[in-house]
Amino acid sequence: MKKIVIIGGNGQLGNCIRKIAPDFENKYEFIFTDSQTLDITNEDQVNDFFYDHKPDFCINASAYTAVDLAEKEEEKAFAVNAYGVAYLAQACADYKSILIHVSTDYVFDGDTNLSYSEDDFTSPIGVYGQSKRKGEELALEINPKTVILRTSWLYSEFNKNFVKTMINLFSQKDELGIVADQFGQPTNANDLAEAIMEIIETPNKTFGIFHFSNYPETTWLEFAKKIAKFSKSTVKLNPLTTEQYPTPAKRPTRSTLALDKIEQVYKIEPKHWENSLEDCVNTLSS
Repeated sequence: MKKIVIIGGNGQLGNCIRKIAPDFENKYEFIFTDSQTLDITNEDQVNDFFYDHKPDFCINASAYTAVDLAEKEEEKAFAVNAYGVAYLAQACADYKSILIHVSTDYVFDGDTNLSYSEDDFTSPIGVYGQSKRKGEELALEINPKTVILRTSWLYSEFNKNFVKTMINLFSQKDELGIVADQFGQPTNANDLAEAIMEIIETPNKTFGIFHFSNYPETTWLEFAKKIAKFSKSTVKLNPLTTEQYPTPAKRPTRSTLALDKIEQVYKIEPKHWENSLEDCVNTLSS
């Protein structure tokens, strides 16, 4: 039986993979880790773990994701998002494991009216995006058998995320201001988990960078309006500009990801974000 190790098993994506793991229990052994059981910034720990388990697949669902805090903690962000990824990639290369590494739309600067393809020039505008891009480069350089999945605006019924934050605020506030001039694609982490398993199940894999998200693009304000609708909230949502809601780290204005490549290569058809959002809100409400 082949082994799949999930780095970051207690995060959003890790929990979503854990949820569907029983569907594959006759084919794969799943090994979930967290920062307590495996510190990917410790090269010796990574090497020892791979020596003990010798996984066929390594899904790196871990990351330093505090976008604003990263501006002050650059060393920590790079340790997890870049050099920890390099240790995983090297261990995968040593043990002939396939690495599936999750990255972000924040590798782009967002200064465009078009969707970004996998081959477009990257120009991250913050430490978080810079550290994630460095991780991509190191992973591909060290282990050719790497699939990088860039995703965006990830949410689920697990852990902290925009959807859960909004639902919580709706119960406390009569009205809220939401940024209306940043564009992207919300992604249900359950859909990403299913896409990863589809890639693992594909016999002849194509390696390299792929984009995966739900579609089409929207704004944070429209995203919030749909969360309100599906959760039956009557909160008033007011549009804000980016200038009216300053943050320590600058966000891409439009980081829409083109999804053609993953559809063509892996036959994975992303879902409409409103349908996936409704599923998530219903799960949270049940």
